[in-house]
Order: sequence, then C-alpha cells, then structure tokens
Amino acid sequence: MRTVAIIGTNGLPAKYGGFETLCNYLVDNFDESTHDIIVYCSKTPKKNRLDSFNGAKLVYFPFKANGWQSMLYDFATIIHGFFKANDLIILGFSGAFAFPINKFFKRNIIFNIGGIEWKKVRGSKITSKFEILLKKYMEKLCVKNSNTIIIDNLAFRDYIVNKYAKEPVLAEYGGDHAKKIAITNELLLKYPFLKSKYAISVSRAQEDMNIHVLIDAFKEVPEKKVVIISNWHISDYGKELYDKNVDKYENIILLKAVYDSSELNAIRSNAQFYIHSHSLCGTAPSLVEAMCMELPIISFDVPTNRETTENKSMYFDSSSQLTDILKSLNDQTLHNIKNEMTEIAKRRYTWKRISTIYQNNLSKNNPD
Repeated sequence: MRTVAIIGTNGLPAKYGGFETLCNYLVDNFDESTHDIIVYCSKTPKKNRLDSFNGAKLVYFPFKANGWQSMLYDFATIIHGFFKANDLIILGFSGAFAFPINKFFKRNIIFNIGGIEWKKVRGSKITSKFEILLKKYMEKLCVKNSNTIIIDNLAFRDYIVNKYAKEPVLAEYGGDHAKKIAITNELLLKYPFLKSKYAISVSRAQEDMNIHVLIDAFKEVPEKKVVIISNWHISDYGKELYDKNVDKYENIILLKAVYDSSELNAIRSNAQFYIHSHSLCGTAPSLVEAMCMELPIISFDVPTNRETTENKSMYFDSSSQLTDILKSLNDQTLHNIKNEMTEIAKRRYTWKRISTIYQNNLSKNNPD
C-alpha cells in the first residue's frame, strides 16, 4: 500500500475553486485498495475539522491557502508530505522552494502547473516586473524538480516542451458533477428572469474575464437578455462595472456571486446558452461544467478556449464581434453547437477519465 498526498488546496470538503473540486474527485475515484490518501487542509477552527473525508485522511496546517500565506502553507505541507507519502500531487506552484529538497527524499512528484501564472500579473511597472521574475523562477523550480508535469490545456504543451524540454501530461477538469436542475416555484420567486430566455455567464470580477465586453455587447442587442454572475466586490474593476450598470438595462442582469450549488446549477442549466469570457485561463472548470450541462457555448477567442471546445463553438474577442454573434443567433445554430459541446464533454470532461490519468502517473516514475 502506497500513500498519496494531495497538496495545494484549501482541503476537503470542497468549498472553493477548481483545485478543490479536482481534489474532491481524485479522492472519490482513486483505488482505495492500492493507495492511502492524505489531503492537506488550510487553517480551520478545531470545531470544524474532520479526521477524514471519503476515505482520505485530512491533515490541517495553521496557514491560509490563499494570499501571502499560501507560500508558507504549501512549503510546509510539501515538506510534511515528503515524510508521509510516496507520491505527491501538488496543485499550483506556491510551494516552489520546497521542490528542490526532494533530491534527498526522491518522492514521485506530480505537479499541476495550473497555467502560465506570470502572464496574469497586473500592477505597476516595478512591482509587476518583480512579480513576473519571481513567478518565472518558481515555475522553473517546480517543473525542473517534478517527475510528471500536468497541464490542463493542450495549448500549454509547446510552452513546456520548448522551455523545459519535458513532455507534459494532459489532464483537463471534469465537469460531470454539474447537473441540470429543474426550475421550482421558490426559484422563480427569487429569480424572476428564469421565466424568460436568457444567456448566462459566470466569472470572477477581474479584467481578464472581460465582463465589460459582455455588457457593452448586450447594450447593443436589447432583445437578448444576459445574466452575469460575479463576485463584484473583490476588485475596483468589478465594483465600477456593477455600480455603473446594475439595474440600468432591462436585458442585463448583474447577480452577486451565488454560492449555493443547486441554485447556481438551476440558473446555468436553464439558460439558452453560456458565454465564456475568460481570456487567461487554461481549461476553465466553469466552461467544462457548462458543456456538461449541455449548453451551447459562445467563447472568448483565445487558443485555450478553442482547444477546450475543439474549435466548434462561436468565438469573439471584442464587444462588436459578440454583438454580431448575438444578432445572428438562431435556434438551429444553438442546437448544433449544443450537440457538439455535449459530445466533447461526454468524451473528455468526466472525472473518471481525469482521475485515471492522475492514477496512471502515481509511482510509475519512482516505484519501490
């Protein structure tokens, strides 16, 4: 029996983003007869801690998984994992400075790079330059000291091969946990727009999510309705967009973040189509979830999104392009895109398939 440690998330049960959901379904799908699983969890009040979850042992550390403490948290949990596990699945590079220490332990490290993070840096010229250099160095430490590099989108392959002369393994995200939810009278009272036809978009309030592009496009097509869900308060960008546009247009509904998964799935799964506006993501969990809910997809035009949708969606990179798409949409076009997206989702974006890819890389590079 070998031990697998999963590092780099807030822990279980999953309450946050893509890495936590990935962790959850890896635990669900790994073969318990051949592997013991440890999941590291961030700072949690003792009264809320669990000893285990779905067969995985939970180990808590007194640091937060996000913000500046993430580097301490990941570093400490990786060192602990060297002593406790044979295989370390490390999600993200916050613990980069612990990776070289594996020269002494010789554990099998499976590293999910999560994306090209230094390309997402924003800020003043001085702070941005320093942060970019730091993230590039941390990325290098992780890639050079890992046995397997996981990429979540094939668009990242050439970057890894050309820069590090390593062949990465493609493992996207599953989305088949996102289910269609029927509309209830209670939901109709809370969200009256469910009675009508509408498009849906879900994203964080960051500039690379291009929410402003959606709003500008729908202003030009008042006969089409859109519901945009975001955590508007987290950034000046989000606050400004929300304050400027909330309740100003009958066809543009700005909703604050919906954290109840059944409510969110009801809103998403009953939409006419999904608009994916992210421009700096890899394989976005929100996109594959929409595909698994059999929604037609209209997507921001970048290589990662084209790869996820296999060039079978409709694409835009400006508000004018999106406006043209919205004006041209008809039921047959949406039906055709829906069928394409559903076929891709069933073939590629299931948690069973993704978990098998990870499990196939456990210990193969460093067997006892």
